[in-house]
Amino acid sequence: MKKVIGIIALVLAGSLSATAQTEDNMDRIEVCKQNYRTLFGGEALTGQGTDPEMMDILQKFIFGEVFQTGELTLKQREMITCITLATMQTLPQLKAHAGAALNVGVTPEELREVMYLTAPFIGFPRMLNAVATVNEVFTERGISLPLEKHYPGGIASVMEGVPGDMGKDVERFLTDYFFGDIYSRGALDLRTRELLGYCVLTTLEAESQLHSHYHGNITAGNSPETLTAAVIQCLPYIGFPAAIKALRIIKQENDNR
Repeated sequence: MKKVIGIIALVLAGSLSATAQTEDNMDRIEVCKQNYRTLFGGEALTGQGTDPEMMDILQKFIFGEVFQTGELTLKQREMITCITLATMQTLPQLKAHAGAALNVGVTPEELREVMYLTAPFIGFPRMLNAVATVNEVFTERGISLPLEKHYPGGIASVMEGVPGDMGKDVERFLTDYFFGDIYSRGALDLRTRELLGYCVLTTLEAESQLHSHYHGNITAGNSPETLTAAVIQCLPYIGFPAAIKALRIIKQENDNR
C-alpha cells in the first residue's frame, strides 16, 4: 500500500515526469521505442513531421514513463486508452489505438465490448461514433462484421430512493440496461468492466460515482494499486486535473478502509 500512496503523492506533486539522471532518461527512451514498436509497428522519436519537438515530449512521456508505471499489461493499457479516447470522442486517436489494441492481443470481441461499455456513461450517439471508428479498423484488418453475438444475463437491482414518480423507471433502466444489458455481456469479465468503468468516470470527472465505483472495483477484485495505475494510464489523454481528482478519491477511500 505504501507503493500506491507513493505513486499518488508523485502525481499530486506534479513530478511524475521528472527525470533527474541521464541514465533514467536513456531508459525512458529505450522503453518508449520498444513499446511504440510493439503497439504500432513503427518507430518513435524520429524527429520528423510538422511538430517533432512536441511528438518527442508526448511519446517519451506516454510510452516511456506512463506505460511502465504500475503493473498493468499492455493489453489492459490499450483497453484503458481506447475507452478513454472513446469517452472523449477523440476518434482519430481512438482509431490508432484500436489497431494497437489488436496488435497486443485484445480480441475484436473484447474491443467491441469496450466500446459498448461506454454507452451508459456517455450515451448512445457517442458510443456509436466510437463503434464506427473501431469497425473501420476491423474492416481494414479483414475482420468480418457483425461479430459474434454475446447475450446478456441480467443482474438484480442496486438503486433505491430515486425521488419522484419516475423512480421505479430509473431503477429499472439502471438495473435492466446498465447492469443487465451491458455489464453482464460476454467477452469481458466483471473485474475488467469495473476497471474500465472507473476510467470512464475518471475522464468524466464524475466524483460521486468515482467513490461508489471504487468500492465496486475492490469488490470485483481490483486492488487500489491497479486503480491507481489505471488512472495514471488515463492521465496523458485527460490531463492532470481530472486524473488528480480521481487519485485523491482513491487515496481518500483507501485511507477510510
